[in-house]
Amino acid sequence: MTTQNKSQTFSQATQLFMTFLKLGCSSFGGPTAHIGYFHREFVEKKAWLSDSQFSQLLAICQFLPGPASSQLGFSIGLHRLGALGAVLAFLAFTLPSALIMFALAFWLPDSSSAWGKALISGLKIVALVVVADAVLSMSKKLCARQGTQIIAVLSLCSLLIWPFYWTQIIVIIIAAGMGYCFFSPNTSDNFHTQHSICVAHSTKIGISFALLFFTLLAIFTLLNFDNSLYFTAQTFYNAGALVFGGGHVVLPLLENATVANGAIDETAFIAGYGAAQAIPGPLFTFSAYLGALIPSQYPPLVTAVIAVVFIFLPGFILVIAILPLWKTLAGYSSSHKIIAGINASVVGILAAALYDPIFTQAIFDKIDLAIAIFGFTLLTVFRLSPIYLVLWCSGIKIALNVL
Repeated sequence: MTTQNKSQTFSQATQLFMTFLKLGCSSFGGPTAHIGYFHREFVEKKAWLSDSQFSQLLAICQFLPGPASSQLGFSIGLHRLGALGAVLAFLAFTLPSALIMFALAFWLPDSSSAWGKALISGLKIVALVVVADAVLSMSKKLCARQGTQIIAVLSLCSLLIWPFYWTQIIVIIIAAGMGYCFFSPNTSDNFHTQHSICVAHSTKIGISFALLFFTLLAIFTLLNFDNSLYFTAQTFYNAGALVFGGGHVVLPLLENATVANGAIDETAFIAGYGAAQAIPGPLFTFSAYLGALIPSQYPPLVTAVIAVVFIFLPGFILVIAILPLWKTLAGYSSSHKIIAGINASVVGILAAALYDPIFTQAIFDKIDLAIAIFGFTLLTVFRLSPIYLVLWCSGIKIALNVL
């Protein structure tokens, strides 16, 4: 590699890391909101991906178990700068919230204080505004045709009527089938074969990673050792490998693995999970909090790092495994139709999340609604950074409820 190429790679890596670090520090609202942040940053502002490429990666991550928004960020980094980009994207997006959750394991804020309640209330309004913007933006691009609009509405209604984690999986599968059966190839909104995903590794490497995923799952499922680090890796790998539907769905798995056996106090578990809702970045960094609290002969930092790495690891392994195969499948017209159906269902899923739990937990009176409307104006009309949105919503809630 020439000096010029090294310099260019370093510059691209630095830009990628800083972009994801900014998102890791400002992306409040959980997985559904992260999709909106990513689309705005990487498709609309930086144009690192086309709408088609973003849609493909999003559909893949929605299908796989694991933290969908973090897998999407990992995939964007992989597409942009190969393995180096994937690692940098993960580190930058995850590090801020992981450090916060690790610190909270030693000092939990008084959640009953007026300041704490006002701050959390403001951050919930931030999530509402961001997801509303995401639904509006993505619906224009992914539901431009009548067929996709019907799928989006049916997905929305299904999730409102049956608000269970498994409903989302069923909705996505049915939407994929509807797209395959009823769409013609030219109705695949914003999906074109010339916008393929950049995958540097081969199908053989992808198969190797698929085998690695199942090998580790078999080891952690069948074998038990009296070692706290192994217990931590086992607990969090199995949780990350078996959860569909994002961060909120992993809660019962982690509770059964840590609270039921007495490793962590139930009150501490619930307090930490509540705090995780109020910070930016992926919800899976709740694992840093739990890892620090798990009884161990090793320092809390070590068990926290093991917990974070192993809860994200299975989802990332699956992304690496599936992308080379997807590059081949994307050449078939049927895959275009399936993706169009999936993307339409994702819009419906986002819209359902916008109402419940985001709207229902964020808006309690006319003042909350007014704050949200003004924040939406700041974001969509004036195109201000989400950081200003956080300052507005949280600041005004604290001023109204405390001062």
